Amino acid sequence: MVNTLNKPEVEQLRDGVKMPAKETILTPRFYTTDFEEMAKMDLSVNEVELRALIAEFHADYNQKHFVRNEKFDGSWENLDGETRKIFIEFLERSCTAEFSGFLLYKELGRRLKDKNPLLAECFNLMSRDEARHAGFLNKAMSDFGLSLDLGFLTKNHKYTFFKPKFIFYATYLSEKIGYWRYITIYRHLEAHPEDCIYPIFTFFENWCQDENRHGDFFDAMLRSQPQFVNNLKSRLWCRFFLLSVFATMYLNDIQRAAFYKSIGLDAREYDKFVITKTNETAGRIFPVILDVDRPDFYGRLEVCIKNNEKLRAIDATNAPAPIKFLKKLPAYLSNAVQFISLYLMKPIRVDHLHGVVR
Repeated sequence: MVNTLNKPEVEQLRDGVKMPAKETILTPRFYTTDFEEMAKMDLSVNEVELRALIAEFHADYNQKHFVRNEKFDGSWENLDGETRKIFIEFLERSCTAEFSGFLLYKELGRRLKDKNPLLAECFNLMSRDEARHAGFLNKAMSDFGLSLDLGFLTKNHKYTFFKPKFIFYATYLSEKIGYWRYITIYRHLEAHPEDCIYPIFTFFENWCQDENRHGDFFDAMLRSQPQFVNNLKSRLWCRFFLLSVFATMYLNDIQRAAFYKSIGLDAREYDKFVITKTNETAGRIFPVILDVDRPDFYGRLEVCIKNNEKLRAIDATNAPAPIKFLKKLPAYLSNAVQFISLYLMKPIRVDHLHGVVR
């Protein structure tokens, strides 16, 4: 049943089709890469593990999982206007992120088909999973009288170019943090079913296993290219991507704390748990991880949250653009100082034979 009551006031491309969210530094990104460099990669160092992962992908454990059941037949007037608005935003961001993964993996599968068939097969199978996720999320949005035009997104979204090694760092972390996000929400709602405001959350246990398998694929790819994880340059880049992913999630989620409150979670505690678990997981392949237990790690992120609140308040005024920029400048500079300071914090070295070395 489509809920047509109390539709949130949102900008629409056409009736029932939501205008994509404005792109910002914190919104999900669409990526492209150097396909020729990817095609030339020698996978022989870790080919056995990659073929085992392909067999797991072919098993397709979730083939019949993403099927809507009778729980979706209800209407959702129990969600107040603000909760509904925030929840639709959650569905949109999640759908956009999954769809961006589908587009990247599908294009890699197409471009590598004749040049690196093993890698192409992996990407094609992962694109299948991402397409299911995006479609399921988009269908969920339709329960609230809205959906995304994924074809429009394909043609009109900006694409960010990343070298293959950066694709591996970013997507590995994206898939692993996705696993910890989904499983943490699932376990909380399993223990507190009264907080489950919509049935999509009951699918998260199996869903997160797709994320985990995809993360395992990028782990295997990094192991097949040891030059990406065994030198000073790789340590610097791993620190950068860990910080970027963690900071982006934290700043986004605290801004949307009302959503997590609606499902019985404290956004800060939830994010800290997910960051800790993802950081630990990254230590299985990354040469360094972040020292997220330092009090000033989150202290500096909290400064950024306050700065972002100031930036939004300035945007809400009617001041001329040049005046707004001048008013924003101290907050921009402060954010830059916080991120540089976070990046320069001493990381934790990981010895993959003997464990963590501080």
